[in-house]
Formats: sequence, C-alpha cells, structure tokens
Amino acid sequence: MGPVSHPTSTRRRGRLLRIGAACAVLLALAGYLIVHFSSSGPRAPGCTVRGPGKDGATYEMHPEQAVNAATIGAVGSSRALPERAVAIALATSMQESGLRNIGYGDRDSLGLFQQRPSQGWGKARQIRDPVYATRKFYEHLVKVPGYERLPLTVAAQKVQRSGYPQAYAKHEQEASLLASALTGRTPGAFSCTAALAGGRPGDPARVRAKLIREFGPDVLPRTQSAGLERTAAAGGGKSRAGSDAVVAVPVGRKPDRGGPGRRGWELAHWAVAQASELRIAQVSYGNRVWSAEESGEGWRTAEAAEGNSAASKARGSGTVLIRTVQ
Repeated sequence: MGPVSHPTSTRRRGRLLRIGAACAVLLALAGYLIVHFSSSGPRAPGCTVRGPGKDGATYEMHPEQAVNAATIGAVGSSRALPERAVAIALATSMQESGLRNIGYGDRDSLGLFQQRPSQGWGKARQIRDPVYATRKFYEHLVKVPGYERLPLTVAAQKVQRSGYPQAYAKHEQEASLLASALTGRTPGAFSCTAALAGGRPGDPARVRAKLIREFGPDVLPRTQSAGLERTAAAGGGKSRAGSDAVVAVPVGRKPDRGGPGRRGWELAHWAVAQASELRIAQVSYGNRVWSAEESGEGWRTAEAAEGNSAASKARGSGTVLIRTVQ
C-alpha cells in the first residue's frame, strides 16, 4: 500500500509559510520606514541652500557634502577668486565625487576632484586633503584664459580633461545656487539641521584652526590666531589657545567684494556648514541667528532669539560670532 497523503496538513503548512513570508516583508518594511524617517526626517542632520524669493530653487545635501562645499568656497575666498570660479569648482566636484572626499576612482583618481597622483596632482595623501585638492584645482583654473566667460563645462574640462566633458553642465544650476550662498551674495540662504544634544562639547580652537587653514591667517586677529597657524597647517587638532566657547570673527579684516555684508555672510554660512563636524551650537551675524536647537527654522531674526547674549552682541557689530557646544 502506497503512502497516504494528507492534503489538510499540506495546506496548513503552505498557509503558515505564506503568513511567515508576509510577516518578514512587513518587518522589513517597518525597519526601512524607521531608518528612513530617523535619517531623513525634519530633525535629521542635513543642509539646504535656497535661492532668493519665496519660491526660490533649493538644493539639499548631507553634512559631509556641506563641509566640503564650504571648503571649496573658503579656499576660493582666500585667493580672492570670483563667484564664478567657486561655481565651476563646485560643479566639478559634484560631478567627480558628489562633493565627497572619496578614496577611490577611475585608475588612481582620488578625492573631491578625482585628481590623479600619476598625472602630477600630488601625492595620494595630499589629494585626499580637501584644502590641498581645492587649491590645486584653482591653480589650474586661473591659468585658463578667460575662464569666467567660458561655458562652465568648457572651463571645468580644461582643468579636468575628463572622458565625459559635457557631464559638468548638468550641475551648473545647483552649483551656482550654492556658490551664491557660500560667497555671501545671498544672505541667510544656507542652513543646516544639526542634532548635537548629548554629545561631546565643541572645541573653539578647532574652529579657529580650520578658519585659518581655509580662509588664510588674516581671517582672525593675531590675538586669536597666535599658536594656531601650525595646528591649522597640520589639518586641525586640539589646541589650548582660546578657551572661550565663542569665536569672534571680525568681518572688516577684508573688504567686502560685491556689496556690504557679503563677507559676513560668507563666514556665517561657512560656520553653519561645520555645525555637525565642529559641534557648533550657534552662529550670529548682523540681525540674524542660526542655532542648532532651532535649526529647523533656519536663520531667525535676533528679535526672535531675544535673550541670547551671543546674538545680542552680534547685532550691528560687524562680527560673526560662532558658539560651540559646551
């Protein structure tokens, strides 16, 4: 006599398998939604640049990308380069690395601009330094005759010699929008959300050292920059110079290029871009204040942040005040 089948048991096992599979799918979906909303929600770290006007264009980026973009802007400022040069550099990095300091690429390409040691751009460790890589890019760009008047993709290609020369053009709108904020032409256009609660305190000396390294030694008075230039040259690090949690950056140390207040907003936007990396709690300039605690609201007027001593000191003082987490 042959084996006896049990259709009821078979159906039950099939139903249990389908239920188990459905539960697994639901659990996976729930996990995805938790991760998605915790990393992409309104309070998740991220940065946004907005164009002028109520319905201006926007461009969003990760804090890592914002830090690198701010470095590109600051190094351009240290060389007194025009906004167009910064836009070309930003578009190039957007295409080459997505504004990330990556350690891989085509053949021996590395870093923000995918520069190649074998092609004379420097040693690998140098190219992986965003400040060095940006300086090298600008060194080549300014040698291009009439680069400011060239189409962006042509100017970028004359520096990069890419196998895809038209690729830079697709980033021009976002790069121009970002350049207008990072060079200070559009006040209050750059903002980040930063979750800093419960972490380590910030180090004002690191803020000063990075300011000097990216904007140059004359960005701060000698009383603040003394002892930090060597630290800045080495790429940051701890320093005992300046224990005050507030870093004051005088705006008038360099003339405004392109209009009053532009230098101040250039520095203020740079500081906000560093919020997650350097543990910056608040940035104040003129009559506007950005704070990590209220970062979802962007730049507020000083009246809206009344009672904050740092914001009060910044009003009309011609100084950008950067307060680190204590």
